[in-house]
Amino acid sequence: MLKLILKELRIHAPFTFFGAFTGIIVMMFFKNLPLEISYNIFYVLHPIHVVLSALVTASIYELHECGRINSKCIKGKCNFWILLVIGYAGSVGIATISDSIIPFVGEAILKLPNRGIHLGFIEKWWLVNPLALLGGVIAYYKPTTRIPHAGHVLLSTWASLFHVIMAAGGVLSGLGYVVVAIFIFFAVWIPCCVSDIVFPLLFVKKK
Repeated sequence: MLKLILKELRIHAPFTFFGAFTGIIVMMFFKNLPLEISYNIFYVLHPIHVVLSALVTASIYELHECGRINSKCIKGKCNFWILLVIGYAGSVGIATISDSIIPFVGEAILKLPNRGIHLGFIEKWWLVNPLALLGGVIAYYKPTTRIPHAGHVLLSTWASLFHVIMAAGGVLSGLGYVVVAIFIFFAVWIPCCVSDIVFPLLFVKKK
């Protein structure tokens, strides 16, 4: 498991760094967006991130637990409710850390004027929670990982970015951009690998 974690972190590092770098460039152009617009953009990106994360997390569990990782070894589907819980917990729990909590820590360090933790599963419970469940349902009938995982990593970068833009209110120094870039990188790099790969494999009984 440790080897798998280190391998996945190494593979994802360049893509995550590129996403964080381009995100900071975009932030320079959109840093003066009104708070309401930044808030609305965050709540477009974050829910889509959640559904893709749930899809990948549940798919990884189903493909490994049910033997469907090998196309010649189809042994039926996993327990629907267990799959749903794993997809929900892995997406909502870790996506919240990635999109909201880690960015908020950076905002607090920089003492940004509008800083705050925006917990999607509470603030927009009627949107985020059903989408997390939807991701699990899709995985149950058609598990897939590669494209949703790439999209999930990219969307997590942008969701974290607009969380910071909300807090910044157009006030950010050159050093502030460096700190934001570091926090966005780690907000995406570790949680996304954990939620999509490590978390679901913890529940797989078979090698």
